[in-house]
Amino acid sequence: MAVHALALVVELRIPAAGSLKAKRSVVKSITETSRRRFAVAAAETDRHETWQRAQLGFATVAGTPSHCEDVMDEVERYVWSVGDAEVLDTRRHWLDTAD
Repeated sequence: MAVHALALVVELRIPAAGSLKAKRSVVKSITETSRRRFAVAAAETDRHETWQRAQLGFATVAGTPSHCEDVMDEVERYVWSVGDAEVLDTRRHWLDTAD
């Protein structure tokens, strides 16, 4: 039996954020929508005190690598579609285990 975990790290620029409160509103919307819509773990993982930048992390676990990739493809498409944020970079990291 194999377990596959895929993490997606997204670097964002939020140009209209003039305060941490404004930035957190955008970040909260992205993370909560992703959790609800795609059943992933989601959190702001870095750049907590920077007004116009955010690093978000998303993770999913599945029995096949292709299912993990499909879920993260959907998450990534969603994040790219958010009008309040510009995607600067994305990276994926795998954790594979097998018994």
